[in-house]
Formats: sequence, structure tokens, C-alpha cells
Amino acid sequence: MHSTVLLQTCNLSCMRNDRLLFEHLDIGLEAGQMLVVEGPNGCGKTSLLRILTGLRLADGGDVLWRGEPIDRLAGDYFEQVNYVGHHDGVKHELSCLENLRLARAMGVPSAHDLDAVLDMVNLYAYGETEVGSLSAGQKRRLALARLLATDALLWILDEPFTSLDKASMALFSGLFEQHLQQQGVIVMTSHHDISLPTQSLQRLKMGGAE
Repeated sequence: MHSTVLLQTCNLSCMRNDRLLFEHLDIGLEAGQMLVVEGPNGCGKTSLLRILTGLRLADGGDVLWRGEPIDRLAGDYFEQVNYVGHHDGVKHELSCLENLRLARAMGVPSAHDLDAVLDMVNLYAYGETEVGSLSAGQKRRLALARLLATDALLWILDEPFTSLDKASMALFSGLFEQHLQQQGVIVMTSHHDISLPTQSLQRLKMGGAE
């Protein structure tokens, strides 16, 4: 079966405060593949993820989606991307349901009912609850619930397991595996051991020379 590279970087480089974080970075991910980016704090992991989302420009090289530079694709690319950053990115003054409705308005709605999404992440009882009153773990689960509320092929996740207990980590590991089985692509950073099918998993070690 012929497979196509969906997400690709060519000779990517990134500077911060006149310091080279990385250079000559080539990545290629096909449908159903996952990349786990590893390395010490300050090595450029979050910068790489932000470049892949299009939120930050690379200092050199290209990011391609289906062979096209993402800056040319613009909105068509952003519709394909679901980004959950190191910070939850949820609005504390809104309820859980209002946050998910906002996420849907900014992306492509999935087929899931929003109450069902909250149920899947064990937040069904908190639909009308103001997010500011939730625990750190609940806020993280809500942030990750955006992955289910919207429909995107590429999930880019910065330390998705932060503040999660073991049961929630297992829950989202299962959802990540399901996304890969449905031919999605995941790029994530993580300090946690995750159990995912090794045949679809790539690892990128950054900052090794420092």
C-alpha cells in the first residue's frame, strides 16, 4: 500500500536570543505516525512545535503539509491542526461547554456531541461549571477535550500529560492511539513514559550536544 508523507520539515533551523536551538532538522511523518520530541528544558522543543503549527516562523528551512509549504496553505493548513500548548489555553471565565463551543467555532466541528465529549474526558458533570473553579487536572482534561470537539488530522501537543493522574493518562493514551489508527498524525513532547504502538512511533532527541 502506497503511503504519503503528510508532515515534513526540510533543513529546519531555529534561533532564540542569538542562540541556535537547532538546525538541519528533517522530519517526515506519514498518516498514522507519531513523533515524540525529547530533550532538556531550553533545547527548543516548544519552539519546534510552534513552528510546526505555523504560530512561529522558522529561521531557516520549510515546513510542508502534503508537499506544500504551510505558509502558502495558510487557513487550509490551520484547519488540519489541533494544538494544545504547555499552558491549557482555556478561558477561565467561561464554562466547560462554552470553551468547547469556542474551540468548535475556531476549527472544524467533529461529529461528537459536546456533552458526549465532556463525558469521554470525565467532565460531564462540569459542563456548566466556570473553568476557573476547576482543578489543574480538570483544566488539562478540558484542554485536551478540544481534540475530540474538533476534527483535525494533525495533533500537536506540548506536554499533554501535565497535571493528569494515571487514569487520565491512560485514557488519553488510548485516544491518541485511536487517532493514529484513524490515520491521524501526532507530534508531542512528553516527560512521561507512554505506551503506544512502537511501529508507528518515532523519537526525536534534541539538545544532545549541549
